[in-house]
Amino acid sequence: MAKRQTQTTDSLPLVAIDLGSDSVRAMAAQRIAPDLFRILGVEERPQKLGNLCVEQGIITQSSNAGYVIAEVLKLLANRIGVDELPTAFISVGGQSMQIVAVHSRRDQARRKEISQELLDEMERECKEKIESRNPEVAVLGLVPSFFKLDGVEQDEQPGAEQRAALVEAHYIAFYGRKAIDTQLQKSFSQAGRSIEHAFVRPETLLSTFATCDGNHVLMNGCAVLDMGAQTTTLTAYKGGQYLLNKVIPKGGYHITRMLEQQGLSFATAEVLKKKFGCASPQLVEKSVRLRVPASPEIGGDIVISTHELAETIELKLQEILSPVMEELQKVEGRIQTLYITGGGSMMAGILEYIQSLTSVKVQYGAHNLLLHRDTEEKYLSPQYTSLVGTVLLGQDYRDNHKNQPVQKPGFFDRVKESTLDMFIDQQ
Repeated sequence: MAKRQTQTTDSLPLVAIDLGSDSVRAMAAQRIAPDLFRILGVEERPQKLGNLCVEQGIITQSSNAGYVIAEVLKLLANRIGVDELPTAFISVGGQSMQIVAVHSRRDQARRKEISQELLDEMERECKEKIESRNPEVAVLGLVPSFFKLDGVEQDEQPGAEQRAALVEAHYIAFYGRKAIDTQLQKSFSQAGRSIEHAFVRPETLLSTFATCDGNHVLMNGCAVLDMGAQTTTLTAYKGGQYLLNKVIPKGGYHITRMLEQQGLSFATAEVLKKKFGCASPQLVEKSVRLRVPASPEIGGDIVISTHELAETIELKLQEILSPVMEELQKVEGRIQTLYITGGGSMMAGILEYIQSLTSVKVQYGAHNLLLHRDTEEKYLSPQYTSLVGTVLLGQDYRDNHKNQPVQKPGFFDRVKESTLDMFIDQQ
């Protein structure tokens, strides 16, 4: 009887998942040239109000999240014509995520090659060092800062052709509450899928913009303002160091909630914000009066002008962006560019509005140069940047970890997790 061959990740398309507070998206892609990808398909499952499984970047209901993950990956597999997508890359964030510098040192006794196994071992040591000091936290991602080979510093990860006796690896560790990692692992286990590798969202975004605009943006200093549905995150980076990572637990969702107070349903308020909203009344070219349905509790119609709409939006934007701009002021002298991205950055006038608040050059972060020219225009939108960045880093990961066996949770693992969740819910 022929021995069954173990499936490896190299044989699978690159799959990225974005667990957003407004929806869960999955993208399948393949590399067609260095740093150039073709999107094979995208699937999305909007979250329902009152039954959110991801809030502020954190999984709150692992059983529901597992169901959604399994569903979007099944739909994606059908769309691209494969039997199954058993594994995926993911980027993580969250309100409690913080950063700290950490390093590892290895003396190989003599000059010899620096294997990927050695570098992986040094990463694990750094992760364990942080988690052993505080059992309540988990390292969500380690981003290389710089390396030293026999005392000589370099920014890039050592290649297989390099040799050294003394190896130092310096990282920036992103860490958060242990529950973030636990819930993530449980969700994928219940979905019957595995996480091929997890990246932190700031890393996926910065890597994308540096690939498109050139690594000099990282050396000169830049910041990313990631405007999501329930969180707004500011990350600043320069020359191998993260200068700050500030997460505000408010985003586009909270703007919609404020518009809802005008007597609108949430759905109507969301449509008004996306279709007619503007970051400031001063940026409204011509005010138009709109007649829209009131919420079911009120009944009838409500008339609101686009100028009034912008006034309400600006009030909430000021509340969201004020603490962000305070942090940005601390590093303005060390950076040259502020990239804006995320679903919230699609609002009319947002770039001009943010530019009025800072002396740093503000521009949209783009990922179009990473995608083949036949890509549908909708996938060039900022809401897909994190997915594309995850694909980019996923390919880098596979390049460094070839022929890795595909791992999937077994049946009994999924039953155990589901039973535990039921017990917790009953408590």
